[in-house]
Amino acid sequence: MSRFLVIALVLVLPGCVAANVETSPRPEARGESRSAVPSGDFGTWLSGFEARASQAGISQATLAQARPHIRHLPQTVELDRRQSEFGARIWDYLESAVTSARISQGQAAMRQHANVLSRIEGRYGVPPEVVVAIWGIETSFGGNRGNTPTLATLATLAKDGRRGDFFEEQLIDALKIVQAGDINPQAMIGSWAGAFGHTQFMPSSFLTYAVDFTGNGRRDVWASDPSDALASAANYLAQRGWTRGQPWAVEVTLPSGFDLGLTGERQTADAWTSAGLRVAAGGSLAGGQSRLILPGGAQGPAFLAYDNYTVLKEYNISDAYVLALGHLSDRLRGGGALRGQWPRGDRALSTSERTELQRRLTALGFDTGGVDGRIGPATVAAVQAWQKSVGLPPDGYVNASLVARLRN
Repeated sequence: MSRFLVIALVLVLPGCVAANVETSPRPEARGESRSAVPSGDFGTWLSGFEARASQAGISQATLAQARPHIRHLPQTVELDRRQSEFGARIWDYLESAVTSARISQGQAAMRQHANVLSRIEGRYGVPPEVVVAIWGIETSFGGNRGNTPTLATLATLAKDGRRGDFFEEQLIDALKIVQAGDINPQAMIGSWAGAFGHTQFMPSSFLTYAVDFTGNGRRDVWASDPSDALASAANYLAQRGWTRGQPWAVEVTLPSGFDLGLTGERQTADAWTSAGLRVAAGGSLAGGQSRLILPGGAQGPAFLAYDNYTVLKEYNISDAYVLALGHLSDRLRGGGALRGQWPRGDRALSTSERTELQRRLTALGFDTGGVDGRIGPATVAAVQAWQKSVGLPPDGYVNASLVARLRN
């Protein structure tokens, strides 16, 4: 499977990111998970599904048109169940996503599509470098859009996947796209996880955010011409609250003796400046409130994340993805490499280690919001509270050394 189809997934954290990231198909599926894999043959499942699709408004004509393309794909089941005990480290993902080749290709793409990107910015307020960065990370600027039949892979995941209810909803939405005439079933291809087009929309996102920017009567995110897809991605961000003219984040330096308890806090530019934070590349902080994030802990790069950072997380919940996307957009605009250094000696934590971390914190009276092996906001807050209680820098950063300290 191509790298763009597997993202480094960092769960939502209030102020920092754990050293390791999990992998998940892009985009992250939101919905209820099934506790057990459905049983029975595919034909029986399909008959039941068609009845449910009909109740959801899918016509018999559309079902007849789509039926030859709805089949079981064993390779999709294998990919869905292939889970790694260890994830990638956030800096490894960042460096694989923001390469010199991708930067130069992205800048060339910006020049080639300058006119349409300018019109997209005028309509939606999202700058060209952000739109092109999404395009680059998702499909290498359209060069790798996937070749898996979408209806077949969604049906497979609906029947035999770990999130069957979610994927059945996506399959019905895909049939609505066919029914609307945006694309024929045989031409609807994409990733093994059901995302498609230049910017890898799931069917539900397509129905809500896709636009006919070319004016030809179809929302064609699959076409060689990327205009509809790029405008659709910009519309997605705009509809989710993108603030025109605001940065996504800015790398900053922290003064000696800085209060790391402010990690995750939102403050004004004046307040951060008074606290001694400085833009790493020089210049003044942008206006508006921002929050301090430390993806690599106190020893790694520091960022002030603005509201647009949160909007990018609406496109993909992964902090690693947002950091890569934002940094790539900066590089496309001519910015330089990050100044801060990552804690490269840290390894990724296993699922069992993350679960142990939560279990031990909970036993000590620091609520992690559950024991599920996912380092979310409650777990990070618990880590910060525990760090304060034992006199450690409260940066909320999770690594093997912290787990070892908890054991002792």
